[in-house]
Amino acid sequence: MSQKITVVENILSANDQIAQKNRAAFDAAGVFVVNMMASPGAGKTTFILKTLEALQGRLRMGVIEGDLATSIDAEKALAAGIPAVQINTGGDCHLDAVMLAGAIPALPLDQLDLVIVENVGNLICPASFNLGTHMNLLIASIPEGDDKPYKYPTMYRGVQALIISKIDLLPYVPFDMDYFRQGVEMLNPGLVTFPVSARTGEGMQAWADWLVERVKAK
Repeated sequence: MSQKITVVENILSANDQIAQKNRAAFDAAGVFVVNMMASPGAGKTTFILKTLEALQGRLRMGVIEGDLATSIDAEKALAAGIPAVQINTGGDCHLDAVMLAGAIPALPLDQLDLVIVENVGNLICPASFNLGTHMNLLIASIPEGDDKPYKYPTMYRGVQALIISKIDLLPYVPFDMDYFRQGVEMLNPGLVTFPVSARTGEGMQAWADWLVERVKAK
């Protein structure tokens, strides 16, 4: 057992060293970088595109897309006019700092204010790997259910902002918002939270305004 723990510690230590180099590269370019995590189907790519619309004329945004195999999400971003790079993990359930380091040179960082890294859809693995980004963002969608903070506490503890997406489905899906928020508050007191609907646009402007303030403060 001790040997297995040592191996894991060595892997994470090496990852953190590369993450520090990634952060240095972002800081040198003056770009703010967000690690966006969520379960599959939470609407990550749609949320990115709607964020771009809400930021129109305010921030220059790029995207790094992580996925198991396809380039569909990067193609959507490119079609919307966002500089985008695809990382295929080859089956790994998360991005790590080494993967991100390989993608950084493909983006024109000196021409961007904000980069969103779309991590692989998973609520377990991505929480353990530091990428060197400035902020961890979690998207929790209404159809996933209101028990996710209780089932995946590590993910909720390690983020600086939370998006509750697809709120337009609240009338049609059993979801106890008070129960959900109670779970979040126990794990991450005072976490900044934005209920949004990419379909109707509700809440997107408040999220965009807050993000612009964070980028400018950086």
